[in-house]
Amino acid sequence: MTTAAQRIGLVGLGMMGHGIARNLLAKGFSLKFKAHRSRERIDELTAAGAVEVDSHAALARDCDVVLVCVTGSPQVEEVVRGRQGLLEGARSGLRIVDCSTAEPASTTQLRAELATRGAVLIDAPLARTPKEAEEGRLNTMVGAEAADFEAIEPVLRAFCENIFHVGPPGHGHVLKLVNNMMAMSFACAIAEAFAVAAKAGLDLNRLYDVVSVGGVNCGIFQMMATRMLKEGAVDGFRFGIGNAQKDLRYFAHLAETLPVAAPIGTAAHQALVQATNLGLGGRLIASLFEAQEQLNDVRIVPRA
Repeated sequence: MTTAAQRIGLVGLGMMGHGIARNLLAKGFSLKFKAHRSRERIDELTAAGAVEVDSHAALARDCDVVLVCVTGSPQVEEVVRGRQGLLEGARSGLRIVDCSTAEPASTTQLRAELATRGAVLIDAPLARTPKEAEEGRLNTMVGAEAADFEAIEPVLRAFCENIFHVGPPGHGHVLKLVNNMMAMSFACAIAEAFAVAAKAGLDLNRLYDVVSVGGVNCGIFQMMATRMLKEGAVDGFRFGIGNAQKDLRYFAHLAETLPVAAPIGTAAHQALVQATNLGLGGRLIASLFEAQEQLNDVRIVPRA
C-alpha cells in the first residue's frame, strides 16, 4: 500500500503524540485522531488536514494502522477494551501499534483478544524526547512478525530516525523496559553521587569536568548535569519522574515473573518512589537532584 493510501489513526496527542501527528501529516499520510488527555494544538493539526473522531472504535473501523501513544498499560487497556474502544471496532487486517511503554504480560493478553477480531497488535515503544518527536527523529524498537513489521515500517519512518525490529511480538516492550531500567538507574546514581560530592565539599563543576572526559560520561549524565550546573535548571532530561517510577515498576514485575534477581532496578525504583513521596513525581528526572537535597540537607542545584 502506498503512503498516500495508508489511513493512519492516532490515539494520544501528548508530549510525543503531537510531534508524531505533525510528521505523519507532513509525509503525506491521511490522519485521524482521538485525543486522549491533551487537547493542546489540535487546531493546528486539523488545519493541516487531520480529522478528529469521537471514539477509538471509529479509528479501528476507518484506519489501516492505529498508533496508540499513551502513558502505560492501564491507559492502553482502556483504549482497547473500554466503551467504544479499539476492540469494538477491530476487524481483519487492522494493525494496532502500541507506542507506549507497557507491561509485556498486558500486551500479550490484549494481543490475543484483538486476534479474535482478526486485528494484530504490534509493540513499538519509543525512545528519545518530545524534541525529537517534533523533528521526526524518534527511535523505536518493534516487536512483530516479519510481515507486520514490513507493513508498518513506512509509517514509522515518518517520525522515527532509527527503527529496530528487535524480535517477535512482545520483545519491543521487553527491550524498552530493560533500556529504561538502565537509563533510570544511571539517573538515580548520578543524583546520589552529586549528593555525596556536595556533602563532602567537593566542587561539583570539577566533578562534572572529570566525568565529562572519562568512561563514565554518557548522554544521561549530560542531560542530568549540564543545564543544572550551568543554569540552575532541572529540565535537561525531558522525562517525568512519575513515568520513570511506572516504567521501573513494570521492569521489576517482569524480572520477578521470569524470575531474575534485579537488585539494581529495584533500588532505582525505590529511589523514584522516594522522590515522588517528596512531592516531585510531576517533575522531570533532573529533579532527582532536588530529592537528594531534601533527603540529605545539602545544596546541589545552583540558585540565585
